[in-house]
Amino acid sequence: MGARKVLVTGCSSGIGLAVAVRLAKDELRRFKVVATMRDLDRREALEKAAGETLNRSLEIRQLDATCEDSIRECVNSLSDRRVDVLVNNAGVGMIGSLECQSVSDMQELFSTNFFGLVRLVKELLPDMKQRQSGHIVVMSSVLGFQGLLFNDVYAASKFAVEGFCESLAVQAMKFNVKARLTKYLIVSKNPPFRHQTNRLYVPLTAMKHADPTGQLPIDAFYKMIFQHDRMLNATLKWINLKTPPLRFRVDSESSRLRM
Repeated sequence: MGARKVLVTGCSSGIGLAVAVRLAKDELRRFKVVATMRDLDRREALEKAAGETLNRSLEIRQLDATCEDSIRECVNSLSDRRVDVLVNNAGVGMIGSLECQSVSDMQELFSTNFFGLVRLVKELLPDMKQRQSGHIVVMSSVLGFQGLLFNDVYAASKFAVEGFCESLAVQAMKFNVKARLTKYLIVSKNPPFRHQTNRLYVPLTAMKHADPTGQLPIDAFYKMIFQHDRMLNATLKWINLKTPPLRFRVDSESSRLRM
């Protein structure tokens, strides 16, 4: 079996760059990487990281995920339009109070984070279906599973991505096309549908599963952010005790310690 053609978006920096280089430097030479970015003037960091793999197992192409013509032009430039693996990484962030964000900025974020993925899948999925093979890897976020303070719009875009992929995965299976959500690169043949790689987020996702009503994580985050003074005061009291207990809890209405 020859090397698989992998198209990676958002490769000018960060995760996209790291994924493209890692695949290109695969010791088993399983991949030919098409590393794409919106602005080719930002290619220097990728070229430096790619080293000897540049123009061998890694080539750099222009692709703007917000433009259907740009996506089609890039795919048409490939031999037989073949893409075995799509790694959808291109994305933008937005943080801040909702009333400080303009609707046009929100729409631009969705155009990249959600509709960028949709455009790419629309372009590539028909060919994958026809070949009865393909792999769609989507770089998601824990914010597509649980919203956080001041990440309203970004979280909404990631929730949209999660729902889209959950639905897509069902029809894709019929054509032997795998759709997967991950926070970082997976190259195994049969990875799980959703792969959480950052263990720091385990308590967050555990709270989400523990309470079907969704109230538990909301209450927990509210108390951590807006009622942290109670925990701080209780901790100071605990420190001042001559023989502090191994465990304590804070009264819900005050910072009084419960031993």
